[in-house]
Amino acid sequence: MEQQFKEISNWMTEQNIDFTFLTSTDNVFYFSNFYSDPHERLLALLLFRNEEPILVCPSMEKNDAVNAGWKFDIIGYSDIENPWENIQQKVAEKLPSVKKIAVEKDHLNVNRWESIHTAFPSIEQILSAEEKINQLRMVKTEKELTIIKEACKWADYAIEIGCSELAEGKTEMQVLAAIEYELKKQGIAQMSFSTMVLTGKNGASPHGTPGDTPIQKGDLVLFDLGVVVDGYCSDITRTVAFGDINEEQKQIYDTVLKAQLAAIDASKPGVACSVIDLAARNIISEAGYGDYFPHRLGHGLGISVHEFPSLTETNSLLLKEGMVYTIEPGIYVPNIAGVRIEDDVYVTKNGVEILTKFPKELQIIK
Repeated sequence: MEQQFKEISNWMTEQNIDFTFLTSTDNVFYFSNFYSDPHERLLALLLFRNEEPILVCPSMEKNDAVNAGWKFDIIGYSDIENPWENIQQKVAEKLPSVKKIAVEKDHLNVNRWESIHTAFPSIEQILSAEEKINQLRMVKTEKELTIIKEACKWADYAIEIGCSELAEGKTEMQVLAAIEYELKKQGIAQMSFSTMVLTGKNGASPHGTPGDTPIQKGDLVLFDLGVVVDGYCSDITRTVAFGDINEEQKQIYDTVLKAQLAAIDASKPGVACSVIDLAARNIISEAGYGDYFPHRLGHGLGISVHEFPSLTETNSLLLKEGMVYTIEPGIYVPNIAGVRIEDDVYVTKNGVEILTKFPKELQIIK
């Protein structure tokens, strides 16, 4: 955390920012190691140039913050208290006046925006903190990478469970429940997002919702899931065949796999995100399925399951060593099938290390 504080402090000095006010669970965790989802209650972290930071959280979570390693001041408040008066007082003890601050503009709601102005009427300018924090979070430390690798191992295990649970007549939700039950028995308390198990034509919806559709012979079954380990996410997609599939389904699968491998091969420091996306997209388009690949190639991964950057065909950002992101091309043909193959990768000096290991060659489950 010391390096993170130093980086943000230097940025605030360069921009002449009096303090940075963070309110998202993920960014508060990034700087404090304290994870909290207080629902409608205020969670905030105040970062200063040359003063110690201040954490704001419900009083009932103060001990949790201390146990997480937070060693600085905490403004705790009850459900009948307004924390803004205490925030105003604590800041006044550190700063004679407040003219310029930074906030998470993508996260801060209008009510809290107004509360900031009320508490600090001298504010003349409010900057966005997202760009700087995105850059900090984009490059992972060795410690972060170690945790993400562990999360990826559990994601591989979850796919293994899912494949073992496939049976004719069993529903998507029954398979999903078995996956999460087995993970929880192993101590995995949280998924990165709502687990997806989609069979047959349901797989043609990129963000489909699992239901009571039974699995049948000849179906392609799509799994998309991830787990959280020590605050960090994994994200994997595998599509497998339940019994023998037809030639069109096989062609779709082979095209997605070829595209995914091409994007992995193109990934290395100094290469633009757009180049990685197009490496996969061009293969899918040349095979005649361009209109059926409707989303970006991938996204950054870490504390949030969707982090900066977004790997699109128009993003000129250059890859850096230490980045972690997903590569997940897909083809979704309505009423036929959907196939997506997704890996989590880490950018090394010369290429990428693939963190998700479950086989990608077509698995035929009998």
